[in-house]
Amino acid sequence: MVNHPARAVGAERRLQELGITLPPPPTPLGAYVEAVRAGNLVFFSGMLPVINRQPRFIGRVGGALTTEKGIKAAETATLSALAAARDYLGSLDRVAKVVKLGVYIATEGDFRDHPKVADGASEMLLQVFGEEKLSGRVVLGVASLPLGVPIELELVLQVED
Repeated sequence: MVNHPARAVGAERRLQELGITLPPPPTPLGAYVEAVRAGNLVFFSGMLPVINRQPRFIGRVGGALTTEKGIKAAETATLSALAAARDYLGSLDRVAKVVKLGVYIATEGDFRDHPKVADGASEMLLQVFGEEKLSGRVVLGVASLPLGVPIELELVLQVED
């Protein structure tokens, strides 16, 4: 397991301490918006390992991509999700809880390391938000994802005003 930063430190400061620079926030690749708020919940559109509208990984995990590349793709998609959240909220310090994390992984049929790949996303969220703000998750293997990428994240955040 990863080392956990001090709990009293906010997410924005954790990013600095971890040396993480977020990419530009993603922009829709179709007819949708990146985030919708309902009450104190923000639902984000599927986050891909895409930066500046360019896929960083193409292929299925367990086929063209190794498990390690799948983990890196999950981390990249999480960076996009964090960038979208910061753009929408103004600051990641407004996140009260990660309510839901869904990790969809394009895999070959006999692939079995779904949880290990999804940990790329979960562990980054753990480092940025701390254990007390983490959610449960769902991890699914699928035949294909948009643009041929190996990972799509579903993220729901509870926010403080």
